[in-house]
Amino acid sequence: MYGLVFQFTCFVANFVALFFLGYLLIDLLITGIDGLSLDLLSNTANPNPKKAGILSGIVGTLWLMGLTAAFAIPIGVGAGIFLEEYARNNRIVRFVKLNIQNLAGVPSIIYGILGYTLFGIWLPRALEILIDGFNVVLEPMGLPITFDPSILGQSVLAGSLTMALLVLPVITIAAQEALRAVPDSFRLAGYGIGMTRWQVVRYQVLPVATPGILTGVILALSRAIGEAAPLLLVGAAGYIAFVTGHPLDGYTVLPIQIYNWTGRPQEEFHALAGSAIIVLLVVLLMMNAVAIYLRLFFRKKLSYLHS
Repeated sequence: MYGLVFQFTCFVANFVALFFLGYLLIDLLITGIDGLSLDLLSNTANPNPKKAGILSGIVGTLWLMGLTAAFAIPIGVGAGIFLEEYARNNRIVRFVKLNIQNLAGVPSIIYGILGYTLFGIWLPRALEILIDGFNVVLEPMGLPITFDPSILGQSVLAGSLTMALLVLPVITIAAQEALRAVPDSFRLAGYGIGMTRWQVVRYQVLPVATPGILTGVILALSRAIGEAAPLLLVGAAGYIAFVTGHPLDGYTVLPIQIYNWTGRPQEEFHALAGSAIIVLLVVLLMMNAVAIYLRLFFRKKLSYLHS
C-alpha cells in the first residue's frame, strides 16, 4: 500500500514538473520562433527592434567561454589530479576538499562580488602602481607605458577570470570523481612494471578518467554560459553596438542581452528575447550533446583497447 502511494506521489510530482516545463517551452517557441532569422544572428544591438540582433552577445559569449576554459580547465584538472593522486590524506587535504565542495554551491552573485573586488579594483590599482614604477625609468628614455589599467575591470578578461573562479570548484570536483572511479588495479599494474607515479597518472589513470573529466568540464561551462548576475558586476554591458575584438574590449553576453530586452516596454523586444533564449537553449543542448558524445567515444575506445 505504502509503495503504491509513494509511486503515485512520484508520478504526480514528475508530471507536474514536466507539465510546467513543457508549457514554458511551448510558450517560448510561440513567442520567439518567428524572430529567428539571419538578421537576428548577424546584427548588433539597436534601438530599433527590427534592426536589433544578438551578434554582440554571441561573440562576447564565445570570448568569455574561451578565456574561461583557458584559465579554469588547466587549474581545475591539475588541482583534481594533485588532490587525488599526490596529496596525502591528512587534515589539511580533507579541509581543502571540503571547502572546494562548499565553494561549488556558493551563489554566483558572490563570485561576482569577488571578481569585482579582485579584477575590478585591486588588480587595476596594483597594475597602476607597477606601471608608474616602470615609467620612472622609461619616461626619460621616451618609452612610457601608456596602458590604462582602469579598463581591465570593464573588459571580457575580467569577466572570464570571474567565471573561471565560478567553475573552478566544479571542474576540480569532476576531475576528482573521475580519477576516484579508476580502479586501483590500473595503478598497481603500472607500478608493477616499474612506472613512476607521474607515468602511472599519465598513461594508466588519465586515459580512463578522461571521459568523466571532459563531461564535468563541459557541464561546468554550460553552467557558466547561462550566468548573468556575476557579469553585471564586472563590466558586462546590457547594450553595446559593437563586436568584442580583444580580451581588454568591452563585452556583453546572451543572458545579459536577454535580460535587457525583457526589461524593455516594447513587445517587439520581448519577442526578440524569446528568440535569443531559443538560440541560447540550442547552444546549451549542443554542449551537452558534445559531452555525451565524448563520454561514449572515449568509453568505446577504452573498451576496445582493454578487450
